[in-house]
Amino acid sequence: MAFSMSEQGPRVIVTRPEREALPWVQALRAEGVQAEIFPLIDIAPPPDPSVLQDAWALVPACLAVMFVSANAVRFFMAARPLGPEGTLCHAWSTGPGTQAALLAAGWPADQIDSPDAQADQFDSEALWTVVAERAHRAVSAMGPHTAPKVLIVRGADAQGQLAGRDWLAQQLSSAGVEVLQTVAYVRQAPVLTPARQQRARQAMTDGSWWLFSSSEAAQHLLQGCPGLDVRHARAMATHPRIAQRLQQAGWGRVDLVPAGLGAQAMSIKSLA
Repeated sequence: MAFSMSEQGPRVIVTRPEREALPWVQALRAEGVQAEIFPLIDIAPPPDPSVLQDAWALVPACLAVMFVSANAVRFFMAARPLGPEGTLCHAWSTGPGTQAALLAAGWPADQIDSPDAQADQFDSEALWTVVAERAHRAVSAMGPHTAPKVLIVRGADAQGQLAGRDWLAQQLSSAGVEVLQTVAYVRQAPVLTPARQQRARQAMTDGSWWLFSSSEAAQHLLQGCPGLDVRHARAMATHPRIAQRLQQAGWGRVDLVPAGLGAQAMSIKSLA
């Protein structure tokens, strides 16, 4: 059902990190969706800045640098050195947000590979359909004794463990590509104030929809609000894996919505 910014439409709680949540909420509101910010992932720089300096030294010899998120782009590009070590190769991104961050950071558009903006999903599988042929050609061109290299720039959790999936790394390795990885930022659970905890409890039963683009955010919500009852809560997930984890956690209703903003807004408006 279509609606204006009235009480008739569903209220959406955006759980992305604050830097990404604010423009997303503003864009949803512009589409006529009631939306509010409730960041459930904090982003911090890596504890050792020299890690990124070392990673930049690898870039000139790489077939591509793959960025898992806009935050990966932001922190990696902030550490870009002057001179030859700052040379750019191809960049791979999983979706339009990361692609936009690359363009904003000055990466040439013709050196960015990303799924089409109208793709059903923005994930490693979608990216692989775009870059697989390039990877296989590079392996064939270099011969059996030298492997092309791809650097994956990603986040780590609060304990320093690499965050995210290794699916793309596995595909690259299976194809004969040497995979290098570096940590550009740290993902942490936010400390929820009493007011935030109260809002979370209220949103379990007031008809609000929690919008999750990461299952990690849902975990942080439960950590920050011990004893939170999600049995009657409503959630939207931007990927089937996230939806599955929410269902396993006992959320009362879980709907799958598109990852792209325009299609997502249309899907949200149709919710009953």
